[in-house]
Amino acid sequence: MKGAVAKRPRLRLNPNAYRRLCHRVLKRDGWRCQLCGRQTNLEVHHVQRRSQLGDDCEENLVTLCSSCHAKMHNWKFSGKL
Repeated sequence: MKGAVAKRPRLRLNPNAYRRLCHRVLKRDGWRCQLCGRQTNLEVHHVQRRSQLGDDCEENLVTLCSSCHAKMHNWKFSGKL
């Protein structure tokens, strides 16, 4: 294939290292959803999806509440937030 770019391997951590990383992201974000400010039902969201070569790294993760997290995923599929 001419001009094809090989995919680089993404950084994917083992489960224990990923849990520690998520804790650091939650702490970095002040234990608040970065969209609505809630402090309950918090989750860590990949800005660039793993399926799109998004890495497990602090720069690619953000704290969202479960409601905003669901909205982000629905928005990506439908184009509406």
